[in-house]
Amino acid sequence: MGSTAEQIVDAVGGPDNIVSLTHCATRLRFELHDASGIDQAAVEKIPGVMGAVPQSGDRYQVVIGGAVATTFNEIMNLPSMAGGGKTLSDADIKARERAKVRGKFAWLDAFFEYLSDSFRPLLGVLLGSSLIIAIAAILDAFHIVPFQGVDRLKDAGATWVFWDAMWRSVLYFLPIMVAYNAAKKLNVDPWIGAAIMAAMFTPNYLSLSGAADTVCTTNDLGTQCVAQIAGLPMQLNDYGGQVFVPLIMVALLAQLYKLLKRIFPENLQMVFVPFFCLLIMIPITGFIIGPISIWLGSGLGAGLAWLNNTVPLLFAVLIPMIYPFLVPLGLHWPLNALMLANISTLGYDFIQGPMGTWNFACFGATAGVLVVSSRARDNEVRQTAIGALAAGLLGGISEPSLYGIHLRYKRIYPRMLVGCATGGLTIGILGWIFGTVKTSAFAFTSLLTIPVFAPTWIYVIAIAAAFVVSMLLVIASDYRTAEQKAEWEATQAENEADLALERTRKAAAPAAAAGVVAAEGAAADTAATGGGVATLVRTDEVLAPIAGTVVALAEVNDKVFASKALGDGVGIVPSDGHVIAPVSGVLITVPDSGHAFGIRTDDGVEVLVHVGIDTVQLEGKGFSVKVAADERVEVGDELATVDLDSVKAAGYDTTTIVVVINTATLASVTPHPAGTVAAGDPVIDVTP
Repeated sequence: MGSTAEQIVDAVGGPDNIVSLTHCATRLRFELHDASGIDQAAVEKIPGVMGAVPQSGDRYQVVIGGAVATTFNEIMNLPSMAGGGKTLSDADIKARERAKVRGKFAWLDAFFEYLSDSFRPLLGVLLGSSLIIAIAAILDAFHIVPFQGVDRLKDAGATWVFWDAMWRSVLYFLPIMVAYNAAKKLNVDPWIGAAIMAAMFTPNYLSLSGAADTVCTTNDLGTQCVAQIAGLPMQLNDYGGQVFVPLIMVALLAQLYKLLKRIFPENLQMVFVPFFCLLIMIPITGFIIGPISIWLGSGLGAGLAWLNNTVPLLFAVLIPMIYPFLVPLGLHWPLNALMLANISTLGYDFIQGPMGTWNFACFGATAGVLVVSSRARDNEVRQTAIGALAAGLLGGISEPSLYGIHLRYKRIYPRMLVGCATGGLTIGILGWIFGTVKTSAFAFTSLLTIPVFAPTWIYVIAIAAAFVVSMLLVIASDYRTAEQKAEWEATQAENEADLALERTRKAAAPAAAAGVVAAEGAAADTAATGGGVATLVRTDEVLAPIAGTVVALAEVNDKVFASKALGDGVGIVPSDGHVIAPVSGVLITVPDSGHAFGIRTDDGVEVLVHVGIDTVQLEGKGFSVKVAADERVEVGDELATVDLDSVKAAGYDTTTIVVVINTATLASVTPHPAGTVAAGDPVIDVTP
């Protein structure tokens, strides 16, 4: 049996089932992928767990009490929770979005996942290589070192030829890397996939163009060579940067791999499965898959080139408008492959310019979210936006913005699309007049890679327009729906109440140690405070804060309170809406919603009055608060008035809960039996 933290994680389905985890002053708050299979009784038996509360959807709360922060930290420090935490990961959000359409077109969903997972692990090296390209482009822009359209070895020298090698290492050998990831995705030994693709990059394969029986012809498309292999013609191609080849090859390899695994016993698989995979798939790739993939890529590139040349304005708007829908599904990677193919065949690419306007519209929307969340003091979203914006503007990576923010808040996409259309129209109109924006290098569209595009000034105007329009629209209309905004504000009010109660606990211990509590049996002590005198009253009982019918705490319709996890007390079904102070002391908790009041008495008794069940959702509607936090109140002082009819009409239970939060630290807390009470009647006896 593991620690309490380990048992809790296991009980809720393990780390893989946890979408997010936060905590308040008493409870661990989980959002899970699937909460349907949790054994609540088993969770509640874990040492240190006071109770468990299933909530709507897949949210789940585990009540810990005062040790919740320690338990939370222990969970987050578990090795199995590495990388887990307070926000949804990109993969989690992507999986959730795909799950919405899974089943109707399962094969299409699987195809998108295959594409995405074949490329996603390469984002880091692709970004790194694009920044190396950007440095060279900047030097070229300032006429320090020639970069575009030159013979590097002749015009720039060996140093810059070596610089080219630093970024071409990624793009040239990209097919091998994609083959590795694709094979891993399909549960094939990834080294087999990489080895098959690498055969097309060996000096031996590259030397076939110079063989005696190889025939080469030159046409408008360049030089094409055909080698005779065992009497069969093989079209020779440069597979550097060609990603269609490994994607198609690995899909076929997976079927062969599974067949061979069934044929050979386990003790022979290590040798004969790789042997036959290499023996069969390398020739198939060289003779069939490679040429077909090249034709496919060239055909798609030619089609897009035709569209760009025939209707350039439509093309410039179409690309940024479809990217926001392609990226979540992973379908943007084939377009990236076409960009590489264009650079290989044409010497330049015309897709990346319009695509850049989508990226900057995306970043602009994130900037708008940053402004709004900063105003609202939503630190979680603000921090997410800061990281996403940095990744976008400096790295050209849209995924942190897209998966971390935009797919969570449905209001963002329409506003971002307006920015995409604005950027597309700008680059289309200016490009139509002054020439299409092109680049001779594959680069992630960020601030650092602006110099690789020409004409640069057109590109800058277009991405700036996309960025500013998206940002202003989000700022003007907020990124949250009214429901999302209300939910966040309600959560904030609840968290503030929890934190205030936590501060009460911390303050109680020093107060007791300082001798505030009078001697046993004394009714009152007097202590000098500032220029006056304050009477420190010993708390022997808690009065009813509201008139009505007392019910046992176990009968209230809130599992946390009913379980006494937050302390012992009573429920009162109110007959009158006037709420008074049940004890004398300092108000520690008075949320804006007016639904709860936390009072700490002079001798350290902590009392919580919670008016209604889940009434925090009303955001103060029907509540008129008469006091403020940090005020001192005496028994019977009015705290608030509540329109009970309004609360009931909104669908909320008006049962008012009175609990002694620090029950565990007191000698005794004894609730009175059920019955009718007037405001000010005793309902709980207390012995400090």
